[in-house]
Amino acid sequence: MSEPRLKSEIWVQAFIRRCWVADVPALLVRRGEETAGAVLIKANGFGNGCVVFARGMTVDGGWGWRRASGPNPVPEPDADAYVERQLKFDPDLWVVEVESLALKDFVDDPVEESSRV
Repeated sequence: MSEPRLKSEIWVQAFIRRCWVADVPALLVRRGEETAGAVLIKANGFGNGCVVFARGMTVDGGWGWRRASGPNPVPEPDADAYVERQLKFDPDLWVVEVESLALKDFVDDPVEESSRV
C-alpha cells in the first residue's frame, strides 16, 4: 500500500508559515491544483542569484528536493524563465518564492545541493 500524501495546498500553506516563523519571507506566486499539484520553490538570494528547487524521487526511492535550475545560482530572469517553461508542461504547478537560498531549513525531505532535474 502506498504512503498517504498530504494535499499540495496544505503542504504549501505549512511551508510558507514555517518560513515566516523563521523570519524568512515566503510568498505564493502561483496557485496550482489543490490536491496533487507539484511544487516549485524559487529561492531568491537577490544579489547572490536564484535557485529553483523541484521535488522528486531520489536515487534511493524516497522524496527529495533538487536544484532544478542547475548547480549554481542563476540570475532571476533565468529562474523565472525556467518556472515559465515548467508551467507549459504542468498547468497544475504551485510556485512559492522564498527570500533565502537555504531551503533545507524549511523542508523535511532531503535537499540535493548539486543535482539538476
